[in-house]
Amino acid sequence: MSKSSIQPVPGFLLVEPLKQEQATASGIYLPESHEEKPQSGKVLAIGGAIYDDGREILCPVKVDDVIVYKEWGGKEYKEGDTNLLILKFEDVMAIVK
Repeated sequence: MSKSSIQPVPGFLLVEPLKQEQATASGIYLPESHEEKPQSGKVLAIGGAIYDDGREILCPVKVDDVIVYKEWGGKEYKEGDTNLLILKFEDVMAIVK
């Protein structure tokens, strides 16, 4: 997905979850019912900074970064055929380099 009609509000970001491998390392294919919830994705849009006790807190990532996020973080959203996720800044755990 290249452009979304969703613009996150301050403190949130929009992520497209990455597809997980359908096979194990030994080549055994897993059924869809066995799929784990993705925990990584590509950042599509970010909201503005938030303020806590007068301190500005900026988003720790930028658009097009691939991130690792908390397994149960965020709110799922479907746009067309694409599944998206709206996360809080604090749900981001790492940036994949």
